[in-house]
Amino acid sequence: MSVFAPDSLSLNRKLPLWYQVSQSLRASILGRSPDAPLRLPTEEALAEHYGVSVLTMRQALKELESEGLISRHRRRGTFIEAEARRERTVRLLGSVDAIVAQQSGEDTTLLDHGPAPVPAELAEYFGTREVVGYRRLRRDRTSGEPTNWAENLIPVAVAARVDPAVLTRMPMTKLLRDEVGVRISRITDTVEARLADPETARLLEVPLLSPILHYTGVTYDETGAVVDVARIRYRGDRFSFSVTVENVSADD
Repeated sequence: MSVFAPDSLSLNRKLPLWYQVSQSLRASILGRSPDAPLRLPTEEALAEHYGVSVLTMRQALKELESEGLISRHRRRGTFIEAEARRERTVRLLGSVDAIVAQQSGEDTTLLDHGPAPVPAELAEYFGTREVVGYRRLRRDRTSGEPTNWAENLIPVAVAARVDPAVLTRMPMTKLLRDEVGVRISRITDTVEARLADPETARLLEVPLLSPILHYTGVTYDETGAVVDVARIRYRGDRFSFSVTVENVSADD
């Protein structure tokens, strides 16, 4: 039986290894193609793939099992739950893979893209640089129900290397890192409660002034320049927000 092949991962020793591995594997699972195998490699093979101990790998798998994304069967192996719930908590601990996982796992439609004005509240991030905007709508793969819509503002010089078609199958953060080759140094996140404006209500198919989660993520490259500002509106009845505080000295 063929097995699922997860993405690779560059570990950050300042963050818990089990968390990084669980988020990377989570992103791979949620972003997998419909015909991808459901069986995962063995614990030992996964541990070797990620470069961690079997104990660390076991802890990462336990996290995904608690979310209902995988099931583990004695002697049979570990399997992806194809119909796992897509409603999920937005979990942010500090790794790029956590952001990728947050953005993965839904059917994505590119609504439009092209030169865009910089809103006054975002001017501090771009200065006089011209930007290109990308707007996408994400839907639950099982029900077809809209769950969130996103807009990204990218400097023109970076956007020249972005293939818009790839955004229907890959989150912007992953595209910038893995396809464009941007060396991401950090992402600053802000999440706040807001009420749905007319456009958000229309796209997410919710009543006007319904509660939504408004996420803003600012991505910086290794030089400290802003390469992406993402604003995502999540349906309030499908997402929640939590922060996990870990001891950064935690070891493998």
